[in-house]
Amino acid sequence: MSETPSTKNLIEIRDLSKSYLKGKTTITPLEGLSLDVPTGEFLALMGPSGSGKTTLLNLVAGIDSPTTGSLRISGRDVAQMSRGELTKWRSEHVGYIFQLYHLIPILTAYENVELPLLLTKLSRRERKQRIETALDLVGLSDRAGHRPTELSGGQEQRVAIARAIVHNPELLVADEPTGDLDRESADSILQLLQSLTKEHGKTVVMVTHDPKAANAADRTLHLEKGKLITPAKAREEAVAL
Repeated sequence: MSETPSTKNLIEIRDLSKSYLKGKTTITPLEGLSLDVPTGEFLALMGPSGSGKTTLLNLVAGIDSPTTGSLRISGRDVAQMSRGELTKWRSEHVGYIFQLYHLIPILTAYENVELPLLLTKLSRRERKQRIETALDLVGLSDRAGHRPTELSGGQEQRVAIARAIVHNPELLVADEPTGDLDRESADSILQLLQSLTKEHGKTVVMVTHDPKAANAADRTLHLEKGKLITPAKAREEAVAL
């Protein structure tokens, strides 16, 4: 049977669980989670350490596979893919933004952004066009020849975002993308993520501990012990802290 992607939801999750063994103990960071994420939404995930946020992010990004349940992205059940299929799918459909940038120090901004394209069949001219477009989109065309040590933290994160979008993925997953930045730089990055959803149709799923960062998203969901909790309960727990 052919798979037809929903015109409304990019991500459709049903009864998703993830378990693994730690010694003789079974750990279940996610249990029976169901969630829809509309195409073009900027979604923030919040919750205490160990609540399952990063586990969910890694499942959505195709970095890990669930134990049970279905995880459809653009109509394809990522949960049923083999490791090789996941690797290929991830390289085409997902951009990952890290807290600590993970730029290569000896490479320029241009060369760092080029890295995901080196495994493709694009010509040098096509790569150049994509890199220049990505750097222009994040406002760093004039820093293409600079190495990470010559950039501010906010500029480094912009290079990392350019690298994440250079292959034109439909989904961006961001793990604490503003966690290592000052407030001004963080606000600038959040505005960039907002523009990627509103002006370029990207879907962004972001994990954050920062309520101000979450406020930039279209929607915020709270996790507790591997389950989604209601906003009212999340507010009660925040007050209790």
